This record gives sequence, structure tokens and C-alpha cells, in this order.
Amino acid sequence: MIHNLSDVHTVNIGTDTNVWQFCVILQGAIIGKNCNICSHCLIENDVTIGNNVTIKSGVQLWDGIKIEDDVFIGPNVTFTNDKKPRSKVYPDTFLETKIEKNASIGANATILPGVVVGEYSIVGAGAVVTRDVIAHSVVVGNPARVIEK
Repeated sequence: MIHNLSDVHTVNIGTDTNVWQFCVILQGAIIGKNCNICSHCLIENDVTIGNNVTIKSGVQLWDGIKIEDDVFIGPNVTFTNDKKPRSKVYPDTFLETKIEKNASIGANATILPGVVVGEYSIVGAGAVVTRDVIAHSVVVGNPARVIEK
């Protein structure tokens, strides 16, 4: 189901995926099966989303972001893809940010470019992830630090 108030340009959306109102999805994006893309999301071209992924409202996925299967992205999670952003100045390539399978990212967390959020890890609400998150861990705070392994 793609809501008629969304602007979807890709044909690469798996079966049983829902895209809710006021989403913009660019032509090169790849989205797997049985995903839920909630309202007010933006997904750029060089983005890959696996199967069974939930992306809550207010999330922007910029070029270079790869999300594996069974991931939860909470509301208003902020991803970045440029360590030195300047107006009208773009890098030749954007850093790849990878969210591995079964990871969960809490509301309003910020994920800096080029990090890997390990499988089955949890990023607490409001955390600022500045470096890789090890698999099966829980991180919180600014900068995010491991509180549980």
C-alpha cells in the first residue's frame, strides 16, 4: 500500500510494504518486503532497506545509508552522511552508514556518518552515535556509550 498523498518514484518496493502519507521516496531507493514507512519520511536514491523494517514518522534517510532486515528506526531519528557539510559543497561520495539486522534505534537519536550499528544492538532515545556500536549492546547518551553487553 502506497498512500496517495506520498511522492514515490522508485519501483523497487517489496510486497506487503506500507508507505504512509507525506513520504518522499526517490527513484534509486530499494525497499524490501513487509516494511512500514510511516508518515513524513524522506528516502534518497542511494538507500537500501531490508525486509521487515519499521521506520517511524519524521525520519530522513540520506544517500549512503544501508539498513538490514528486521530493524526498527524510531520517530525523528536523525541520520547524517557528511562529516563536513557546507552549503552547495558536496563530497565525491558519501560515507556509508550501516544498520545491521535486528538493531533498534530509539526516538530522536542521531547517527553520525560512516558508523555501523551492530546486529541486535539498541540505541537509546536521544543518543548521539559518533562511532560504531558493537553487536548485542545497548548504548545511551551523548556521545553514546555502552551500558549493557
